[in-house]
Amino acid sequence: MDPTALSDPLPLARSLIRRRSVTPVDDGCLAVLEGTLRSLGFDCRRLPFGVVENLYARRGVTGRNLCFAGHLDVVPPGEEASWSRPPFSAEVHDGVLWGRGAADMKGCVAAWVAALARVLGEGEPEGSLSLLITLDEEGPALDGTRRVVELLQAEGERIDGCVVGEPSSLASVGDQLKVGRRGSLNAWITVHGRQGHVAYPERAANPIGPLIELLHRLQARVLDQGWPEFPPSNLEVTTIDVANPATNVIPASATGRLNIRFNPAHRGAELIDWLSRECAEAEAGFDGRVTLETLLSGEAFLTEPGPFLDAVTSAVASVTGIPPAWSTTGGTSDARFIRGLCPVVELGLVGTTIHQIDERVPVADLERLAEVYAAVIRGFFEPAA
Repeated sequence: MDPTALSDPLPLARSLIRRRSVTPVDDGCLAVLEGTLRSLGFDCRRLPFGVVENLYARRGVTGRNLCFAGHLDVVPPGEEASWSRPPFSAEVHDGVLWGRGAADMKGCVAAWVAALARVLGEGEPEGSLSLLITLDEEGPALDGTRRVVELLQAEGERIDGCVVGEPSSLASVGDQLKVGRRGSLNAWITVHGRQGHVAYPERAANPIGPLIELLHRLQARVLDQGWPEFPPSNLEVTTIDVANPATNVIPASATGRLNIRFNPAHRGAELIDWLSRECAEAEAGFDGRVTLETLLSGEAFLTEPGPFLDAVTSAVASVTGIPPAWSTTGGTSDARFIRGLCPVVELGLVGTTIHQIDERVPVADLERLAEVYAAVIRGFFEPAA
């Protein structure tokens, strides 16, 4: 197939959006993408882990390897009757593409494929191109990019730079790059007491008071004052659960859940050690037990200025006319797993409607992003000055 026949991102974006790929359901999404990539000369490899399907596609076996990483899973649409247009119909009205995943991030995937078609239509790049696509980014993120990266590392796969297609732009396509993210640590603290009648507290051990005191102490700590390029770390209590339907019973246990978003001033293991010490101190003054469970979603990371970041920045500016700002704000993304392989940046569409009812993106933005991505690909393989 002539690569230029795939240079328009809109048809592929619509085909992908029409697949109801709510995490971790595929609904044929990978097959749509895989067929398109094969027509562009990519070798495609399915990598299933658990119930999650992943795809690693590569074109070329020599030279530097530029990778695009993204996801085809989407969050649930919510109340579908509330949408102005059906969330999986991929309708286009007045120059706007509507649908779940239009911005986050099926539109970005389609724009990268269109960029590949444009560049390959001009000739063969001096290196290799690859894509790492998962259906587990919007969910637990345990059997998606994390597992694929571990496999690629074990196999000795070399990736020299990676663009993650998250919707990183603020007001216009390419006005911002995400060059780092804070780490994320989830924790569940359970105070195990002794159930009893409220009229006889001496016969029970109420877990609620110690839990509240412990959570208050944890949240009151100032973790840091910030880090270069990063805001201060923060700890937030997200729920307190007792599951006690009775008014005259002291419960047997109480659980609190919290999340810490932390900058490079901390490592996940150090924060877990701190939480463990605080739990031990709370247990020492209580007639019961305090247990801690943690899940480290990812460490903080920062892509330092260097040839890769400079090349991406220059490529974006060549299309938009303005160098993009560098940012580390926002939540987590699969870039946190890829950083161990190579320098990584996030570059994608404007994200103002992501995860909302009526998610949508202007068709002109898809075209502009494809143009930006093509410039990034060309710039990556240009000889160093």
